[in-house]
Formats: sequence, structure tokens, C-alpha cells
Amino acid sequence: MRSIQYPGFAEPLVPRDAPQPEPSSDGVVIRVGAAGLCRSDWHGWQGHDPDITSLPHIPGHEFAGTVTEVGSKVSRWQVGDRVCVPFILGCGTCTWCAAGDSQVCPDQWQPGFHGPGAFAEYVAVPRADANLIALPPVIDMAEAAILGCRFGTAFRAAVDIAAVQADEQVVVHGCGGLGLALVMIAAAKGAHVLAVDVVPDALELAMRVGATNALDVSSWCDDDDPTAADEVIRELTNGGAHASFDALGNGLVASRSVRTLRPRGRHVQVGLLNPSAISSHGSIPMHLVIGRELEVLGSHGMPSADYPRMLAMIAQGAIQPAALITHRVTLEQIPSRFMAEAWEPGITVAEM
Repeated sequence: MRSIQYPGFAEPLVPRDAPQPEPSSDGVVIRVGAAGLCRSDWHGWQGHDPDITSLPHIPGHEFAGTVTEVGSKVSRWQVGDRVCVPFILGCGTCTWCAAGDSQVCPDQWQPGFHGPGAFAEYVAVPRADANLIALPPVIDMAEAAILGCRFGTAFRAAVDIAAVQADEQVVVHGCGGLGLALVMIAAAKGAHVLAVDVVPDALELAMRVGATNALDVSSWCDDDDPTAADEVIRELTNGGAHASFDALGNGLVASRSVRTLRPRGRHVQVGLLNPSAISSHGSIPMHLVIGRELEVLGSHGMPSADYPRMLAMIAQGAIQPAALITHRVTLEQIPSRFMAEAWEPGITVAEM
């Protein structure tokens, strides 16, 4: 089968033939319909993820497709089913999975990290009965692909973790694919959303998908004072955010998100924040957390049990993930887009 691989960390991605996978007894093989190009895969390529232990490697963890083979122990799925795949596959049997929290399963398995991913014609996925989601006919493969990571992650962070309410002041720091999804979902809940980024085109797109205001903080990036933008954010949110998201994964951004909350506000860390991303200015200001009774929350993916609520909102037209897709490419075009020095605003999806 055709695939895109990297032979070593940070080495160029190349098209290569690979053996077509076979299903595990509890898994399925999926013909990939579409796969999103997500920054998490970029971090894996750079060698930042310890779960990638076998090289060469096929990345790609955000995808949807059609079942082509079924393992002997699978009962819920059959050949021809259209499915979306959460990027976190729980074991299905532990205490957390039993409670519907597969996104924090201690024995989780992630396609594109723990094994070969979806930058290929076919991908094998284990634990199918406990994790796969059936796709309604009204959702096409490109739109479905981004539900498995960025959009699903944003939905849980905004709706379940932050519990965004109508008329609240919400700030989204970082308007990549994840941040744009947060903007759209928070706006759909009736919040007033301030989008913050350093790229004008990203902010323009954020305004198109639901932000009520946008702030370009690029002029403050080289400022010696890391709090330089705080007062402007507080003014634009009428005294501070009720809920604020770091959708980038940066210590300085996370600290700013917490500092610009109003009393009893909620900071949600959604962007992956590696220890190396935290600087001396980027640690969480715990004195403010105490004095203002702030909440500092983490959010990681979304369990398969929660997808029906999101799919219902999509079917109703309340949220429109397809509006975030700005570029559609082929499998063979993935390497040039993936290795670009700067990714263009919006979400790129490879259609197979």
C-alpha cells in the first residue's frame, strides 16, 4: 500500500510502499478516507514523543475511513462501516473506561504514536468495539477526520471541562486548528470569544468562525515584560475572562491565560505543554490561583462515549467543523505541507 513515512526523527518524510496491515483479534483495518495534518504528529516527527519507538514510522493520528477487515473478537463493526477514530483508544475494561473516561485510560493506545498511523491507504486499529464511532451519512470523510483529535478535543474542553455558558467572556490563546475549534464551539454556546494570536490571517479566520473580537499580540512578543498584553485582554473582556484556554502549549501563554482571568475564572490547558516549553516567566502564578480562587484544569482528547452529543450538534448545524478546513491535499502532497517551516492558518486534510 502507499504510505508516507519518516526513516528517522526530523528526517524528510517520503512516500514508500508498506505492507497492508492485518487486524488484531479485537481490532479492524480501516481504509483511510481522510487524515488531518496535526501539530502533534509534527512533534512526534521531531522526536518529542517517547511512544514512537520503531523507525521508520508512518505518522497520522487524526482520521476517518471505512472498515475493510474485522478481527475475530469484534462484534459491533462489519466491513463497509464508516467510522471516526478518537486519537486515544482506551483499553475498555479499566475503572476509567468503565466510567466513560477512556481519554485518561492508563493503558491507552494512540494510532500514529504507539503504532503505524493514517498517512497511508490502510491503518490497523485495535480495541474497536470500545472506541470506534459510527459516522452519520451527512458527515463526509474530510470533516469526520478532524473530529478524532482537534475538534473532539476542543468540544470536551469547552463543553465539559470549562462548561462555557452563554454570555461568558472566553479567551482562546492560539488560533491553530485546535484554537479555531475552541472559538467555534464556545461561540456556539453563546459566549463572547476573544481570539489571541500573532498571525493576522489566523485571527481573521477566528473572526469568521465565531470570535467577537481578536487581538494580535505579536508586538508584545519581544517585550521584556511578559505581562505587557494583560491589561488589554482584561479591557477587551470587561474585567477578565470567565474561561480561558491555552490552545498553543506554551509556558508564557499558559501564565498569561491564568493572569487574565477574573476572580473564580477557569483556565483550561489544552495545548500540549512539554516541560521544555516552560520558562522562568511561564510557570503558573499560584498566588493568583489562591487569591482569586481560580481553577486550573487539564483536558485531553474526548472519550468515544461523548461523541454522540457532538455529532448531534453538527447534524443540527450548530457547529460546522468543515468550515475550519482551509486546505485539502493528496497523500503524496503530505510531506511538503508537513515539513513546511510555517503552517498556514486553518486545518489541512489529506484526502486519500
